[in-house]
Amino acid sequence: MEFDLLGSLSPNGGSPKPAKDSTEHPEVPQCSRRGCGRDAQWQLLWNNPKLHTPDRRKVWLACDDHREYLSDFLTQRDFLKATEPFKASEDQV
Repeated sequence: MEFDLLGSLSPNGGSPKPAKDSTEHPEVPQCSRRGCGRDAQWQLLWNNPKLHTPDRRKVWLACDDHREYLSDFLTQRDFLKATEPFKASEDQV
């Protein structure tokens, strides 16, 4: 099991949250901000240079409302590498 200290901001570390009833509600990638259930609009690419190789990128997903909050959190720690629009692919939805 991988431990992700920054993933503590999200109950699932930015991974898509499984729907309660997948027949009614397919999996939809959602914002990584704890307690937010909105669909992801952005992906924040980051790494912790003390733990990760320079080319490794971890991803947090963000809705429009939490993009700045999550970006600021990563920027203050000098972890943020890029912010890009997020488009769910067919196999994610």
